[in-house]
This record gives sequence, C-alpha cells and structure tokens, in this order.
Amino acid sequence: MVFQLDERLIFPDPYLGEPDGLIAVGGDLSVNRLLLAYQHGIFPWYSFRGNDEPLWFCPLERFVIFPDEIHISHSMRTLLKKDRYQMTINKAFKDVIHQCGVVNGRINEQGAWLGEHIEEAYNQLYDRQYAASVEVWEDDRLVGGLYGVTIGKCFMGESMFSLVPNGSKLALIFLAKLMQHLGGKMIDCQFETPHLRSMGGRYISYEEYMAYLQGDK
Repeated sequence: MVFQLDERLIFPDPYLGEPDGLIAVGGDLSVNRLLLAYQHGIFPWYSFRGNDEPLWFCPLERFVIFPDEIHISHSMRTLLKKDRYQMTINKAFKDVIHQCGVVNGRINEQGAWLGEHIEEAYNQLYDRQYAASVEVWEDDRLVGGLYGVTIGKCFMGESMFSLVPNGSKLALIFLAKLMQHLGGKMIDCQFETPHLRSMGGRYISYEEYMAYLQGDK
C-alpha cells in the first residue's frame, strides 16, 4: 500500500509498504520532514522529471556496511600508501553533491533523481549540520567524494562520485575509518551494488537496522 502525504509531518508504518520499499508519495523536502524520515529509515528517491511529488522508500531488508567490516583490497591499500590523494570531511559539501548529480552526464539520464530540488534540500540539511560530505583531492582538484545524512552514530549514504579511478572507494574507506575512530556504528547504503558489496556491504533486517539507528546496539 502506498500512502498519500499531506502537510502533516507523519509517515505510515513501513511494514505496510510495497515489496520494493515504496511507502508514500507527496509531502515536501523540508528539513523537518527529511529528519523525521531518516530517523525511521525512510528516504526520498524519485525521478525528478517523471514525478511531481517525492516518493518515499523504506526497504525492510537494509543493505549496510559496518565500519569495522570495511573491506580494503590489496590494490586499494597500495593506492592509499602512495599518498597521491588527500581526503577531507565537510570541506566542499555543495561541490560534492553537485558533482554527484552531474558527473558522467547523470543529470541527463531518464531516471535522474539528484536534481536541483534534492540538491537544495540537502544543502539545507548540511547548513543545519545534519548532512556531511567526504572529499577526495588530487592537489587542489576535487576528484571524488560522497555525501549523506548523519543520525546519531549512523551515516545514511546518499550518493558518491569519481573523476578518477577508485575516487569514491577512497571516500568510503576514509568515512569507515573515521567512524571507527569516532565510535560510528553503521553506514546505510540504501541499495546493493557490486561496488558496495565488494567493500563489505551486507543485508540486515529492518529491526536490526532500527536498533542501530536508535542507539540500542
């Protein structure tokens, strides 16, 4: 069942949603609504050209990476030792989210979702210190990165990009190592990809996911 949202800041029970995780349509992308969504494992994902209203998803099987389980291949370890790239956090959030939307012509694809409304909404989250980015630099050039939303000790990954081979992998490894150092618990990948599975991603239940999100684990 898919619910129609209105101006009220509420979401339906995720267990009532569709098999693909779609639970609601409508509402807005305000900071308060986005925070409420992420606090319950819900996120917006929709083609901005094909939909007039946001679509909200909450899969009951969650694909995540635990920072302590990040897999760093031999080739990535070799690349890290070369110190060719430098990683930072929250130094260029707006540039990172923009690159995530446009890199390799993504913005022109039929199902493109990271349009100007999403970009604006997450920039507002960043301004309120609820979103964060990791940047990968080659000298002064931004060549990779990722961004997402922080809830407690969890990081909800939204998108990543690379302008050089392995740029996004470097960003993810840096994020995992930083979370290890700071006591971070979980990186939500939202959807499985071969790239993320190769780096240690695996499925957990929504119940376990919410236990980490709510600080019970």
